[in-house]
This record gives sequence, structure tokens and C-alpha cells, in this order.
Amino acid sequence: MTPGSAYQIDTDFKRSLLQSIDLFRDVDPDAVSTLLTQCERIDIAKGEILLSPDRPNDSLYIVLSGRLHVHRGSLDADKIAELSAGTCAGEMSLMKHKDPSACVIAAEDSHLMVMSHELLWEMIDRSHRLAKNLLIIFSERVRSDNEFIAERLGVLKQAERNAITDALTGLRNRHWMQDMFERELKRARKDNIDLCLMMADVDQFKELNDEHGHVAGDRVLAAIADSLQEHLRPTDLIVRFGGDEFAILLPGISLNEATATAERIRASLSRQTIPNHTGNVTVSIGLTSANEHDDLDRLLERADGAMYDAKEQGRNRVAVRDSRHRSGPLTAK
Repeated sequence: MTPGSAYQIDTDFKRSLLQSIDLFRDVDPDAVSTLLTQCERIDIAKGEILLSPDRPNDSLYIVLSGRLHVHRGSLDADKIAELSAGTCAGEMSLMKHKDPSACVIAAEDSHLMVMSHELLWEMIDRSHRLAKNLLIIFSERVRSDNEFIAERLGVLKQAERNAITDALTGLRNRHWMQDMFERELKRARKDNIDLCLMMADVDQFKELNDEHGHVAGDRVLAAIADSLQEHLRPTDLIVRFGGDEFAILLPGISLNEATATAERIRASLSRQTIPNHTGNVTVSIGLTSANEHDDLDRLLERADGAMYDAKEQGRNRVAVRDSRHRSGPLTAK
């Protein structure tokens, strides 16, 4: 930074200068003229850092020419604002009496007015209009920060949704299942209510992919996901378990009722016509109910085993294993 001398300003230039700066807009020049002559100026070269979180700040900087870029926290972060002629930097750290939270760098060679903390407060004492302008600037900066935070929260929430959502079907994924199914299982045990788990797998899906291509296979999976949701209650939880397999948790329902639901789903899918696909698509469904000793892994093993029972029995059917059945390891898909 290259320091300059104090301002010596004639009256006409003074009025023109004040009207071009947000802080001095509609401020009576006579109220602050003697204080303005005490302001310094600096020249800052392109790429030079003006403010940084690791440097204390005790001045307000007004951009007279050039442009500054503001980055949240560090230069590695995204640019959150651009300051052009007439705007100011450093007001947040002055008002909060804290080191800057942002990094401000010159986007091009810039000419700045520098006002010390003490000088700023003297001007506020002399001009109510200047105090109002500073409050407007401060509130706009806070609003901008809030919008930035809200935008980032939106990005984080979207990332969180993406992390638990299957992109193809729009269903929740296995990561989400681990948490939510565990919660429902614990709640069912605590409240002593029935809970059933259904596993549905598309029959001969590999052959379908080989014959018609993966685009057709994806279309089938999306259509099955839509159909499953149509036949389930809002309280039922459905996930894409992996590949062509779906897991559905049915809280507050007996095994007989769950079996009837599974059969309706199976029958409906076997009759469903999927656009741009020839032939029927069927599913094999395995079903079980939870007992007081089940954890999620054991419940999944049993439902998965029942689903493979349905496959071995000829596909396109529902098979049930009750809670006393001991099944083998969960088959990896």
C-alpha cells in the first residue's frame, strides 16, 4: 500500500466527492469538512490484500476508484462481493470491534480514502445523516451476509439430500435406511407395535439389461419405484437397497396385513406396462416381521432370505419367513 497525504479539497469538488460516496450521501459538507481533511489516502495495487482475518483493522476504507473483491474467510473461498467506487470496506470489523471476518483484495489498482476509527466516530457525532448512512450500509452488509449464509445452508441441505437420495429413482438410499429403519425398529419395540420388512427384487434384471440395455433397465427401476410408492402408506419407509432391490419398512402392521400389501404390489407390477419396454416385468418379494430380539441386520437377513425363497420357488411371488426363522448372511448385490 502506498500512503498519501491528507485531503485538501475545494468546496465544489468536496460536494461532488461526497455525493459519489454512499457514506456521505446527503451529508452537509460543512458538518464534516474539517474532519475530511484529516483522512488519508492509499493506493493499493492489483492483487494486494487490504483486509484479512489475521490482521487487526482499525480503519474504514472508502473506494474512490478501482475495485475490491471480498472473500469469506480466506482467498481460497468463493468471492461473495465486489466493492466499486463509492462503497466502503472494514465497517463490520470496526462496529463489532473484532478482526475482519472476510478477506478483501484489490481486483485492480485502486485508490482508497482511509478513515480512522476515532475520526469516523467524530463524524457520526457531527452528522445524523452520516450516522443514518452508516446504519444503512451496516444493515445491507448484514443482510448480504445472511443471504450468503442462507444460500450456503441451502447448498448444504441440498448436498445432504443428495447424500441420502438415490438419483435414479428419487427414493432414499441405503445410507438413509440405516438410520431411519433403526429408529423405527426401536420405536416399535418401545411402543410394542407390529413392524414388518419387505424386500423386493426385479426378476431376471441382468437379462433385461443385456437384452434391452442399461437405459431400459433404469427406466424399469424408476417405474417400479413409482409403483411401489403408489401402493404404500405415507408412514411406510422405502429405499433403493442396491441394484434392482428395494427395501420397504411397514410399521404398525401385522404380518398377514403386510403379506396382503406385498401381494397387491406384486400383482400390480406384473400387469404394469412400462413405456418403451416390451414384455412384463415381475418382482420377487420377501417378507418378515420383527420380534423383540431383532436388530436391523437380523431383520434384513431374514427378509432377504425370504426374497430368495421366492426366487427359488419360481419368481413373481411373495415368500414369508416368520420371526423364528434363522436365515443365512445377507446376500451382497
